[in-house]
Amino acid sequence: MDNYIVSARKYRPSTFRSVIGQAALTTTLKNAIASNKLAHAYLFCGPRGVGKTTCARIFAKTINCMNPTPEHEACNHCESCVAFNEQRSYNIHELDAASNNSVDDIRSLIDQVRIPPQIGKYKVYIIDEVHMLSAAAFNSFLKTLEEPPAHAIFILATTEKHKIIPTILSRCQVYDFNRIGISDIVEHLQYVAKEENVSAEPEALNVIAQKADGGMRDALSIFDQTVSFTGGNITYKAVIENLNVLDYEYYFKLTDAILAGSVTDCLLVLNDILNRGFEGQYIISGIASHFRDLMVCKDTMTAQLFQVGASIRQRYIETAKRCDNAFLYKAIELANDCDLNYRLSKNKRLLIELTLIRLCQLSTPSAQPTEIHKNEIKSIEPAPKGEQPAAPPTAAPQKQEESAKPQVQAVKTPEVQNRVEKPEPESVAAPEASPSLKRKTISIAEMGISISGINNKVEEEPIQPSKAEETQSSASQLFSEKELIAAWKAYSNQLKEEKLLQNTMNLYHPKMLGDTLFEVEVNTEINKQYLDDNSLSILAFLRKTLRNDDITMSIRIAEGNAIKKSLTSREIFDEMVRQNPALQKLSDEFGLELS
Repeated sequence: MDNYIVSARKYRPSTFRSVIGQAALTTTLKNAIASNKLAHAYLFCGPRGVGKTTCARIFAKTINCMNPTPEHEACNHCESCVAFNEQRSYNIHELDAASNNSVDDIRSLIDQVRIPPQIGKYKVYIIDEVHMLSAAAFNSFLKTLEEPPAHAIFILATTEKHKIIPTILSRCQVYDFNRIGISDIVEHLQYVAKEENVSAEPEALNVIAQKADGGMRDALSIFDQTVSFTGGNITYKAVIENLNVLDYEYYFKLTDAILAGSVTDCLLVLNDILNRGFEGQYIISGIASHFRDLMVCKDTMTAQLFQVGASIRQRYIETAKRCDNAFLYKAIELANDCDLNYRLSKNKRLLIELTLIRLCQLSTPSAQPTEIHKNEIKSIEPAPKGEQPAAPPTAAPQKQEESAKPQVQAVKTPEVQNRVEKPEPESVAAPEASPSLKRKTISIAEMGISISGINNKVEEEPIQPSKAEETQSSASQLFSEKELIAAWKAYSNQLKEEKLLQNTMNLYHPKMLGDTLFEVEVNTEINKQYLDDNSLSILAFLRKTLRNDDITMSIRIAEGNAIKKSLTSREIFDEMVRQNPALQKLSDEFGLELS
């Protein structure tokens, strides 16, 4: 039976043309060979599996080739190329710095550098993982690296460029290798699959390319693993099962539930994902990436940035049409905040569930609570004849006969205060309103606008408000705890979509601590979070309803729910002595000590 060779070795590039994803670097090296402008030291740095050592070997073989091609590639037929391909060339030396990192190893290398090549022009020394050399080894290597013999060329390769000392970097030409693109990896995997007579779905190869994270060696290793798992028929479902990758289908299910505002469906999908063994941070980071991909697919130009199979890309484009940009921006922000706070959270699952609840609230058709006060601002101009002005959402409903009265909206300036619209003749016969409804003023903070209703008899002369009325409208009015609770319940009753906030407000009522300060005592951190998130709209409603702009709310968790620290044996004994001093005397007489 023939010896099996893994794809990463079997399909390892042997020419510059066959190197994947590093066109700029290979072109530079070929041009240097063509113009005979070779440096004495090179540093190849970049992520794992992108072709650093491979390019170093190709470069070493090409500069020693006796009959290079017109494209400045090695011929693979001359004596030097054949010796290299059979791994018996004495002109190319490879050193693993991870296991040969001492000063003695470098000194042995320096002694070998003095010997000229027997075949070819150059002796090439490839030092892999050069960042593993010790500081003393680096220092002993400096002089030789700076002024080597004319026949010696050093190629250093590393994945951690920042660990190389500056004196080494300054003596080398530095080549930074990039991660290989997903499309390039997929194309190469398709070539390998064709050579190996393996059938593979494009979506499956795309998942392998994403899992490889820009490394061709990792991609080929995963490819071999998947071929063994599937028996030569690589499908999308087989790949995600073998690699334990979260299927796109789960993200689409979460998106549908979020857009529908269904918290129940979201929690069920999350539970299904957790039962499959996926870690919470992997889930939330995947949700953030999923919404990012939806945002990218909103435009046909940026949809090309999303490197997946054609069928999956089309599904993302169709789903993106159902999401507006504001929703996607806020969803990405919430998911990213959850990802940042995940490691610090003590209840990690609750953190993810709370994030999903907030995502569901983004898709509700009603306005956000913090934007209610924006809808309460009315036009300064009077309402047109025959058209009833819309009442503020925080105002109590009025009787139908009162709505027929003309409304006058005025700005609190001396010029406008003296201008009052004359009522229509037919409104004179309206029934007399109660004294409490003759004049009603709703102040809007920091806007200087008031909406005033006047009684049915208005004189034609300008009305001059009395000083007492001016003082009462501008000053903050006092209120009782009973009135505060009534306004608190009024705000709760008007909530339609925010059921969680409504339940919290119905369960916990405010308690007066001062003239304008009240406190709400809750039992859980979640209830406190609900009130904190909606505090601006709650206070705006209370200030407007109770006519006091200084109302302040304080929220705290009940002390009975706080986690009490367990007492030590010494603390328990001290408490017992405080209650019965005779115990201390007894302990002293018998010489008792606490263990």
